[in-house]
This record gives sequence, structure tokens and C-alpha cells, in this order.
Amino acid sequence: MGLLQAMQGAAAQGVLWSIMTLGVYITFKVLDFADLTVDGSFATGGAVTAILISHGMNPFLSLLFALASGMACGFITGFLHTKLEIPGILAGILTMIALYSINIRIMGQANIPLLGISTIITTVSGLYPVLSVNMISLMIGLIFTAAVILFLYWFFGTEIGCSVRATGNNEYMVRALGVNTDKTKILGLVLSNGLVALSGAMVAQSQGYADVGMGTGTIMIGLASVIIGEVLMGNRFSFAYKLISAVVGSVIYRVIIALVLWFGLKSTDLKLLTAIMVAVALAIPVVKRKFPAFFNNLVEKWQSFFSRFRKGKKASAANGGETR
Repeated sequence: MGLLQAMQGAAAQGVLWSIMTLGVYITFKVLDFADLTVDGSFATGGAVTAILISHGMNPFLSLLFALASGMACGFITGFLHTKLEIPGILAGILTMIALYSINIRIMGQANIPLLGISTIITTVSGLYPVLSVNMISLMIGLIFTAAVILFLYWFFGTEIGCSVRATGNNEYMVRALGVNTDKTKILGLVLSNGLVALSGAMVAQSQGYADVGMGTGTIMIGLASVIIGEVLMGNRFSFAYKLISAVVGSVIYRVIIALVLWFGLKSTDLKLLTAIMVAVALAIPVVKRKFPAFFNNLVEKWQSFFSRFRKGKKASAANGGETR
């Protein structure tokens, strides 16, 4: 039962964090921009929603202000990069560093507990008291994630959205066609960090506190989720499929973390585990291309193992049914 609850909690957290993963996907895959702002904007979303609901604002309404704060963070990074011609990775680092102090200014302290304060989780829990906290978090996360995917699918199908995607594919060609790539870059960063901050606000309300350091390592988590989803689900189908694969990658990442913690790994080793997971996920396509025979043999062994495992489970279930 402990493992089942851990998996349910991991799935709920994975869905809430998947909105952040979609934001990282926009910069990392669509815009081809190495944006490190997310470590700061994630905490900004949590800080804004925490201070607002602690002063009596509706928790759902506070999410809009968190979204707007993240968009402002993305605009600053975009302005530094496009107008002041600061390299993208450095512009993100500058904004991220500045946001640490700004987030403390917003909260007035390093941590704001939300115990006894109405959040999106407690609000829905009051309407459906029979549901567990994990189930409510999962439901809310799925609803918001589905809405975000539908919006992104629509937006990137519009003319301006296609311009953003084209900027990531070939900036010089798009500029030759008369598109202002500075505006498309800023727009992509604004949208990305808005989603990251929205995710940070939802995570803060779900876990019951906002902390100035809650965004540390967010970029690694986002990249790991994007890469895991891409490796497992492929990169062959429509844009909507790619967005869904990022969400699936986020859930799988959280499930893996929950499993290794359940088996006894120390929480202080999670950063190392994340780095290893990203390295392995990035290495899989290279191994598949350079050593196809080895990769196919490895896949066959895994398939054989899981096939025997499923047959063993079916046999034990059948024996159990006969004894009953």
C-alpha cells in the first residue's frame, strides 16, 4: 500500500510539474534557446501565489498573477538577449540571480507556510471530501495540463506561433522573410516562463509552502522530463503528440524518483540521479545509431524479461484463483 500511495503521489506531482516541462519544451525544443531563467521564475510563481493567498486572495485567481509574473521574468531575459545583445545563456543566468533577491522581496522572508490557508487543493477538497489529496492534485493537474496543451497546440498553429517555431528552426531564414526575430524570441520566452511560474504556483499550493529555493534545479528536471518523454515516445508524430510526450516524461521522471526513494536512496542524491538520467536519455539515440546490433539485442533482452515477468504474474494469479 505504501508503494501504491507513493506512485499516486508521484503521478500527481508529475502532472503539476509537467506544466513547467511544457515551458522548458518551448525554449529548449521549439525556440532552441538555453534558458536558465526557469530556476528563478518557478520560485517567483510560488512566491507570488503564496503572498497573495496569505492575504486573502482566491487561490485560483492568484494563479493568473503568478502566470503574469513569470511572463515578466521571460520578458526581462528576452530584452537582455535581444536588445542588449547579451548571450542567451548569460541573460538567463542574470535574470535567475536577480530573481532570488526579488522573490525574497515579494515574500518578505525566505519561506511562507500555507498551513490553514485556503489553496486550490483545500478548496476542491471541501467540495469533494471523499477524494484524497493526491487524487485532487492529480485531477487539478490534468485539467490545467490539458488546457495548456490545447492552448499551445492552437497558438503554435497561428501565424505568429509558426513564426516562433520557424525562428527556432532557422533564425536567419525567417529574418530574411521579414519576420522580427527579436519579437518572436521575446514572445517564446514570455510564454515559456509564464507556464513555468504557473507550475511553481500550483506546486507551492499543493505542497503547502513557498520557498525561495524551490526552483533550484528546475531546469535539470525540465530537461530530464522532456528528454525522457522524447526517448520513450519518439519524435515522429504531430506537435500535440510531442507536447503530450513531455507531460508523460514529467510523470515518468517523478515515478522514477519516488521508486528510488522508496527503495532507500537518500534525498540528497536526487540531483546526481537526475544528472545520470539526463545523460542516459541523451546517450540512448547515440548508442542506437552507432551500435544498432548492441541496442537491438538489449531491447530484445528487456522485452524477453518483461514477457516472462507478465507470464509469471498471470500464472500466479491463476493459481491463486484455483486455490480460492
